[in-house]
This record gives sequence, C-alpha cells and structure tokens, in this order.
Amino acid sequence: MTMTREITDEAAAEIAGADQAFIDVVQRLPLGEDEYLPPNWLRVEALERYQVLGHAGVEPGMNVLEVGCGAHAISTVALAHKVGDRGRVVAVEKERWTYFDEIVGSSGLTKRVIPLTCDATSLPFPFESFDLAVSVHSVRSFRDEDTIVRILREMFRVAPRIFVAESLPVARNAAQAAHLEMYNLRQEIFEAVLGAKDDLHYFPLDQLVGLVERAGGRVTGSRTFDSNMPHYLAFIPRDYVERVESQADREDLLRRWDAAHQKLVEHGEEHPPVGGRNVRGARVRHQGLNEPVGGRGRAIGETQELTETRSVMGDSVVAVVGRRDRDR
Repeated sequence: MTMTREITDEAAAEIAGADQAFIDVVQRLPLGEDEYLPPNWLRVEALERYQVLGHAGVEPGMNVLEVGCGAHAISTVALAHKVGDRGRVVAVEKERWTYFDEIVGSSGLTKRVIPLTCDATSLPFPFESFDLAVSVHSVRSFRDEDTIVRILREMFRVAPRIFVAESLPVARNAAQAAHLEMYNLRQEIFEAVLGAKDDLHYFPLDQLVGLVERAGGRVTGSRTFDSNMPHYLAFIPRDYVERVESQADREDLLRRWDAAHQKLVEHGEEHPPVGGRNVRGARVRHQGLNEPVGGRGRAIGETQELTETRSVMGDSVVAVVGRRDRDR
C-alpha cells in the first residue's frame, strides 16, 4: 500500500529544473522495494536536493564539504553532479552509511566523492580546505541546538561560506499537515527506543538564522520556497514503535502513529509553497516574494497567509547562506 503522493521521474525532473545529464544520473539510482513508499522515492528525493542546491552557488571544480550526508547519499549525488569532473565532495557522516556506497556507485559519480567517517563537531582539517560547506536536510539530525552550533562553527572554520537547507514547520493543506504530524512523532519515538534524541522538530526560519549567527556566521541571504514535490521521509514503521519498552508510552505513541498514518493514507505528504526573506548582519529586511526561485517551484507574495508552528502544521524548505562574521 503506497501511502504518499506518487510522481514520475519525468515530472519531478521538470519541477526541479534538472539538466539532462542529472536526469541520466537519477535514472541509474536503484528503485526501492518498501511497501509503504513508491519505488522511485529515492530518485524524487535526489531531484528535490538538486532543486534546493540550485540556491547554494555550487560551481564546477569546487571542493565542497557536505556535513550529514546520511545513509542514502541523497544530496551527495546532486552535489557530485554539480561540482563536475574536477570538483570533489567530501561527505561527512558519523555512523549512517548503510546504502551510501551502493547509491553513489550506481550514480556513476564515485570518483568525485570522498566519504569520511568523523564527528562533525571536530572536523579533521587544520585549516580552510573547502570552497563551500553544505548541510541539506541534516540539521534536524544534529541532536540539539548546542551541537548544531558547534557543527556550524566547524563548517565556518574550514570553508569561507556555508549553505544550510532545512524544512520549516509550515503548511497550507492537509497533505502538508499529515507529513508534519507523522514527522513530529520521530523525535519522541527515537528517544523512547534509543534513549537519545534524533530528528528534532523543524526549526522556524528565525531560529535557524539565530543558530548560524551563534556559530559566528553572518547571514548573507535566506529564503523559503516551494519544492512542489512529495516529501517521503517522515514515515517510520509501526513495528519500530512497538519496540518502546514502557507500555503506557508505547500505547500512546501507537495511537498517535495510527492517526498520523491514516492521514498520510488519505492525503499523502508534500512540500507546500512558501515565501522568503533575506537577512544581512543582525538586521532583517523583508523583500517582495514574487520572483520564481528555482525550477518550477513557486514563490508567493507577502500577502499569502501562512501558518508557522512546530506542533501541528506541515513542511517547507528554507535555505540559509552565511559567511564568517570576520568577513564583513
């Protein structure tokens, strides 16, 4: 039973504004066999990362540090395509490498990628070594705010510019709200099963900007935009919830999981259209939001009514570009 909105590779590529060479890369990525997800979920997610990274300023020949590449190398593949044959992507992850080699290998871009197992709060580079450091849909996996600040500080230490992209707690329809309702269970479930936080709730834009500034960065630009594609990665299997030891906690989480799952079945899940803002230094300047911002993703006007909340409503994407504060 597929519970999320399906989309073809071709439709997702058109929305992402992908070039033909990257479409060819995506077509080589393996199809999945999960009963709950469309077979091409990995390909669609890779196209969404390509769309997001269109705002990062990645250029051919760059050396790019990616922090939090994850087990499926989703952003890694898009980055490796963008840096070209003369560029390199150093992909950092602490422990989740399960499918990384298989996926990067299937993409045909292995020679452009250097996987590195390390703690991102203490990167093994003694000086500035990269043109750009990025973290895409990874900040929420950095345990807590202090850890996030330490990692961002390290990224600033080894690169003159960083790009952070993350989902926002924003929704305009039932599919987006269904995504967040299921996603927001992840932190509680992981903490109950593993005894440690993972997959934090999405940060509002101002809070994410504040974390960059706490790390010593100067935010040179930020915007939110509509990917106009499904977002498949909120889901967590019910049998995983059944591993919670406390009976009371297990019964409560299973009841909430069933309610969230039913909404995913009925509505699917997707990224909503949202607006954007630019931030420089400590002063915030709101801009008009009517220009398109990548592929066929839509920007919206400032008059659009949005709901921003951590506990109830949906998902979107925010991109924050920052420089070290001393570069002012």
